[in-house]
Amino acid sequence: MLGISATTVVHPAGHGVTALWEAVAQGRSGLRPNDLDWCDLPCWTGAAPGVDDASLAAHVGAWDCRNHRLAWLALQDSAFARAVATARTRHGAHRIGVILGTSTSGIRSTEVAYAQRHANGQWPAAFDYRRTHAVDALCRFSAETLGLQGPMATVSTACSSSAKVFLLAQRWIAAGVIDAAVVGGVDSLCLSTLHGFHALQLLSPEICRPFDAGRKGISIGEAAGFMLVEATPAAVSVSGGGESSDAWHMSTPHPEGLGAQDAMRAALAEAGLQAGDIGWVNAHGTATPANDRSEAAALAAVFGAAGVPVSSTKGITGHTLGAAGIVEAIITAAAVERQTLPPSANLDTPDVSLPVDLVRTARPAALRHAMSNNFGFGGSNCSLIFSAGA
Repeated sequence: MLGISATTVVHPAGHGVTALWEAVAQGRSGLRPNDLDWCDLPCWTGAAPGVDDASLAAHVGAWDCRNHRLAWLALQDSAFARAVATARTRHGAHRIGVILGTSTSGIRSTEVAYAQRHANGQWPAAFDYRRTHAVDALCRFSAETLGLQGPMATVSTACSSSAKVFLLAQRWIAAGVIDAAVVGGVDSLCLSTLHGFHALQLLSPEICRPFDAGRKGISIGEAAGFMLVEATPAAVSVSGGGESSDAWHMSTPHPEGLGAQDAMRAALAEAGLQAGDIGWVNAHGTATPANDRSEAAALAAVFGAAGVPVSSTKGITGHTLGAAGIVEAIITAAAVERQTLPPSANLDTPDVSLPVDLVRTARPAALRHAMSNNFGFGGSNCSLIFSAGA
């Protein structure tokens, strides 16, 4: 069990946990029609406010890229920085791990550099792949920014990346390798993901509408989120988690969500809970026809005829890919702390063929345990359970 000691997040709906929760609870989306001057695809995107104008401090200036600007904005949260400093004093900098998820890291910097190389035959002199695009760059940048010297790992398992970080942290703490961990994830907008999902015909030309009868696909967002977790009691804790790898298809989920079922059941078993103990599920809910059908089938199989209240919060943030796990973990923990079920955003006409009890408007609830689902390409699945006062 991991107690959540501190949290910080930057997302399309603003900066900070309060701004994120208010947007989610009110159903106020941070998605906008695509206005990126370097991408002309007809879609909606979720750009984080301030990322284009962010400036890194001089001592980490060599790490500059869009992904690290996002991380930098989140790591400037004073309460989070104080909590990490306190943990560093208590445990020692070498006893705090850094475990982060990403899917594309700083690939946007490589896209820009390659365009220049294509134009003039030379890589830009300032391009530093090792400090920007390399998948481990995010951990090394974040550790340097926070003054941490413990073991580090980057998890890159598509959409489940920054959900799996909690379980790795739990294993490291249980093994005595570390005493605390900064977990999280960062993913930024880039041509590779926008055009990649467009090529797969998964990118919606309108705002994403998870579980809606007229859903047409995903909207991509960007975000950076971090949590400080320790094996100590807290107002909200991660009480269990489950993983599976069904390898059903490279980009399509199993039609009955068998891998998703396995992950949810494993999370329940680790937490010592039954399906009926879960008061709300923050669904993966990407708004693609196949994903929502698959997840709905998996939820019905795990939670039975009685069902469980379900929302997807991707209508607020978009699908933040490698950061989806941490963003939705933060939302789920906030729901438990505030004892409120948030609505499934942008829901016009629920798909009646899906056996899902969708939350249409925010409502109070005695929420003891809630689940957050993240299911990635290739069948890489992760479910986390957040519990109050554990």
